[in-house]
Amino acid sequence: MRHSRALAVTLAASAVSFPVLLGPAGVPAAARARACTPGSGPDLRGEDLADADDLPRNLRCADLTGATLNGADLTHRDLTGAILRDASLQGATLSLAHADGADLRGADFTGADLGQFRAKRVKLRGALLIGVYAEQAEFPRSDFTGAILSGAVLTQADLTGSTFASADLTKATMGQVKARGADFTRATMRGTRLGQAHLERAVFTSADLNRAVLTQASLDGADLKGANVNGATFGQARDLDLTGSRGTPADVPADALSPSPTEADRTPEAAQEAANRAIANDPVRTAAGLLLVVLSGIGLGLTLLFWGLSHRRRKRELGAFENERIAVMDDLARFGDEINTVDAEMKSGRIDGAPGDWRAALDAYEAARHVLTVARTPYELQGAASAVQHGRASLHRVRTLLSDHGGQR
Repeated sequence: MRHSRALAVTLAASAVSFPVLLGPAGVPAAARARACTPGSGPDLRGEDLADADDLPRNLRCADLTGATLNGADLTHRDLTGAILRDASLQGATLSLAHADGADLRGADFTGADLGQFRAKRVKLRGALLIGVYAEQAEFPRSDFTGAILSGAVLTQADLTGSTFASADLTKATMGQVKARGADFTRATMRGTRLGQAHLERAVFTSADLNRAVLTQASLDGADLKGANVNGATFGQARDLDLTGSRGTPADVPADALSPSPTEADRTPEAAQEAANRAIANDPVRTAAGLLLVVLSGIGLGLTLLFWGLSHRRRKRELGAFENERIAVMDDLARFGDEINTVDAEMKSGRIDGAPGDWRAALDAYEAARHVLTVARTPYELQGAASAVQHGRASLHRVRTLLSDHGGQR
């Protein structure tokens, strides 16, 4: 018993001596740091929380699927493990908030403030981050596949090991970002500014870097095979290797590695002539030369066969993409007609002013139209479909308000 009392006194003294170990309401920091199951927190699915004053301070593992948080102030909020799939956070403030492991797929962050946002290993597939401010934000090991980040400001952001496959980063500002090992395969990065960026071992396979600016970027081990670097600026970039890239850069450092074909690679005629000379000058190799010609013919035939199969598959994929794009265009046109109908009702005097949801619907229409303009893959089309979905939800709330107003009259 005496030992137990002594232990209790010792623990109490430790708590007084080291208060930093205790969090709010005396909860140990280690207990608060334990992971929670996504969706096990507050159930706020589909809720309109844009102007809610009673939004819970702690949103760890909350389920906010499809919720509306346009313009909401989420500064310093704990969103660790939260589910925000298809949620609308247009113009929201999430600076200094934490969202490690959160599911943000299809969410709309258009115009949001994500300055110093902390979000490790988050899912942002198909999310809309058009024009977001995310300076010094942390997104390491996160998935941005098919996301739209055109015009985003990501200066000094941590994107280490993140995936941006087929994402749209047109004219994004990404100066001094940490993107070591990041995957930008097939990403659209036209006019993207990556000055002084850390891009060691980054993958840009088949990415579009037309007129991108990578001045003083660190590119040790970066893979630019198949990338379009036409008009791109690589002034003073370190360890640049343009082997396998396409187009002519506007500026490259003197020590950059670029493809330099041998004489035999420049023209088929030169290659054949060199082979003929070798055979003629060395009779011992005549038989080997003839065998090489036969094998080359067989190889050419197989190459043409596989090219034909690949070409037909590509045509099928393009056809499927075009059909999907037309379907999204038709849906966007219908959405535009719905907006015109509601606009006419508002102008008829049935309601004074335009609610916030009306502006959100218009912004969603413009965002979807922009995505359709730049979309090149099915992943990118998902961004347009998601924008239309969010816009329709906002327009539905406007219609409800119109109906209620008409009934009161």
